[in-house]
Amino acid sequence: MLAHLAGHFTPYGFDVDAAPSAPLMREHLAREHYALVVLDMLTAPEEGSGLLRELAIERRLPVIVHSAACDEAERIAVLEMGAEDCVSKPANPRELLARIRAALRGRTGPAPRNGASVRAFALFEGWRMDLTTGQLFNPVGAPVALSDGEFQLLRVFVQHPREVLDRTRLLDQVYGSTSDHFDRSIDVQLCRLRRKLSASGLKGPVIRTIRNEGYMFVHTVTN
Repeated sequence: MLAHLAGHFTPYGFDVDAAPSAPLMREHLAREHYALVVLDMLTAPEEGSGLLRELAIERRLPVIVHSAACDEAERIAVLEMGAEDCVSKPANPRELLARIRAALRGRTGPAPRNGASVRAFALFEGWRMDLTTGQLFNPVGAPVALSDGEFQLLRVFVQHPREVLDRTRLLDQVYGSTSDHFDRSIDVQLCRLRRKLSASGLKGPVIRTIRNEGYMFVHTVTN
């Protein structure tokens, strides 16, 4: 399960370390700085609650608990102990990915690894995308509310500006190659994204439809 989840998140830009035991996790934490921990408390049944408090309260790390018993009582308990969220195991990787992004959006960004900042931005037409926290800001600095799917779609476009992207490639980049989403899912997300960008003041053909080929983000992007 560790290998499966790590392999799923890596293509989305996450640097993932897996630890099958509490001692190994602490070794990782001693060497590196992390943005978030997905914790299976059965990794250390005898100290699960203490481990959660250590991570969430002492180390001030956002923690998502991945539990086979994530019922209402369990969820309330782990939230009271400092967890950001509780997800039933085995979680759908796409759901867990969305919850991780949501947890990170509530933070100022992940802690630097080895002293180097990993915060990433993309700029276009005075607009700013924080690729780390999943936020979009208009030229006057006001946040623009996007769903996770809309933000990820815009992320793909700004990472490939002025390049024609077909639906299959967009589906793979936004939802993952194993997704069961269909072609028209992209059309729906794109329609909503265009509408929100226009309503927020970004005028003109931001994402152009290239007939029989796909879509192209027309603006120049800088990092």
